[in-house]
Amino acid sequence: MKTVLCYGDSITWGFKPEDGTRHGFDERWTGVLQSELGPGFRVAEEGLSGRTTCWDSPYLADRNGKATLPLALETHSPIDIFVLMLGTNDLWTRFNFSASDIAASCMSLAWTALRSMCGPGAGAPEIVLVAPPHLGTLSQYMGLFFSGRQAESKKLGGELEKIAQLLGCKFLDAGKVVKPSRADGVHLDVEANKKLGLAVAEIISGKSAGPGKPARKRN
Repeated sequence: MKTVLCYGDSITWGFKPEDGTRHGFDERWTGVLQSELGPGFRVAEEGLSGRTTCWDSPYLADRNGKATLPLALETHSPIDIFVLMLGTNDLWTRFNFSASDIAASCMSLAWTALRSMCGPGAGAPEIVLVAPPHLGTLSQYMGLFFSGRQAESKKLGGELEKIAQLLGCKFLDAGKVVKPSRADGVHLDVEANKKLGLAVAEIISGKSAGPGKPARKRN
């Protein structure tokens, strides 16, 4: 059985945009991924609301993704496939980071995974880099954190694709697959979670090619 570790923020956690509760496991994109990949895979979730790539949050404790990543990797090792989707919270207006800044931070997390000896036989896991969905029309609450950052969020996919090419890893731009819920402009509804889970499953199975990997031939 292969282990897939999904490391992310509230979108991976399953934040429900209508009321802030959590989607059920079978509704979350990670649950859809588990169902689609089947019994030959074990999908492990490491999603946390407010998690950044490598920055201390001004709002919540212990949200630095780079600081907690080694523990997650060791907890779930050996890891065959490491799915990384972070960067949304790096878009906070408070930080004001550029898309290229955020992409470079994501690369540092990918390096951590590649050098961790957490893969099979103490090797490196396969990396799947996922650019998060674009920000949409923000609710009043989400506007407190992301006001004016929609344009920069749309640049993130292109910058992260460059990182995937440099690392030779698979890549998915979620912004081309799903849109955030109209309820808050950040998180995903049930249908969008389903679409994202199916898209990640295609990347992992090789049916859809990332920039650093050829697609699997179909019979």
